[in-house]
Amino acid sequence: MLKTVEDINVKGKKVLVRCDFNVPMDDNGNITNDNRIVGALPTIKYLVAQGAKVILCSHMGRPKGEFNMKFSLAPVAARLSDYLGQTVKMAEDVVGESAQALTAGMADGEVVLLENVRFHAEETKNVPEFSKKLADLAEIFVNDAFGTAHRAHSSTAGVADYLPAVAGYLIQKEIDIMGGALENAQRPFVAILGGAKVKDKIGVINNLLNKVDTIIIGGGMAYTFCKAMGGSIGDSLLDEERIDYAREVMALAKEKGVNLMIPTDNVAADSFSNDAAQKVCSSMEIPDGWQGLDIGPETTKAFADVIKNAKTVIWNGPMGVFEFENFAKGTIAVAEAVAEADAVTIIGGGDSAAAVTNLGFADKMTHISTGGGASLEFLEGIELPGVACLAKK
Repeated sequence: MLKTVEDINVKGKKVLVRCDFNVPMDDNGNITNDNRIVGALPTIKYLVAQGAKVILCSHMGRPKGEFNMKFSLAPVAARLSDYLGQTVKMAEDVVGESAQALTAGMADGEVVLLENVRFHAEETKNVPEFSKKLADLAEIFVNDAFGTAHRAHSSTAGVADYLPAVAGYLIQKEIDIMGGALENAQRPFVAILGGAKVKDKIGVINNLLNKVDTIIIGGGMAYTFCKAMGGSIGDSLLDEERIDYAREVMALAKEKGVNLMIPTDNVAADSFSNDAAQKVCSSMEIPDGWQGLDIGPETTKAFADVIKNAKTVIWNGPMGVFEFENFAKGTIAVAEAVAEADAVTIIGGGDSAAAVTNLGFADKMTHISTGGGASLEFLEGIELPGVACLAKK
């Protein structure tokens, strides 16, 4: 169990909080989705209420270690001020004169936001001198940015070498819910894995084979499994180097008694476009010149039936090219099945999170992870640097 903000006395202390304020912006610098800001509010409000001097930091985009107004966090400070009902002071730099002056004279309950930590190349390289300068601004470190917890950067892990470090509510929630599902799942436990590439999911498959009752394989990665079973997959996505791995997974699943479900039919198209001609065909007999872009009706029903009877569901990756409306049916049906399941349902960030949110099912899920890459590595059983550096109870 991690120590959290509630396990330490923060009154009158300067607390550096790493948030994930990497929000999407339009060309005019307006925030188009503030979910990540809203997600950070419980931790910030708790610290303010406890009389802490709250110093917030985050990255935004990829400014490549140089100052670039396009990636300034100023719009975030304005939005935070609205949500908190108090002025969030914005530093013009990260560890320079402005940051030092603003943080030096803070009153209890005040909030300061530092400028984008990635304006310094040292941030992503986790340079100790930079971590130390950041740590010198505060007395306690709180990591609440699960989305970057898989990165060993100065502001996610490096500062913990110089300050007592604990988890914020967001990281605590992610670890409790996802960790709880992986270690003490209610059964049947079903994992749904989609997306394009087998190689992105190798670690996840290897880890989950020891924990779940069923693994459902969809998306572009499914065609490598069909090929491994001797099927003809036309021009569908193929990870040639991992055909043998797919065979090993199928053998291992059989050995462990895990139900590995691979599509039996697919919706194939004669080109990679929303308006392509389409037809349903067996996953083992996709004609040359055609490529599978979605799971077929037979597969959709089989997947949905298993999902609806599950007690724990983890989903990472869409079932097809869901950004094409005409090839989104499989992903939509799976989202509906997960939403209807009487189960603990966890969406592992990234495209699955976007699909569930866009389709209006977000409020029906137990938990939608805030981290794409971080949740993938967590599902692989890899220790995340931004979590490993935090104190345990």
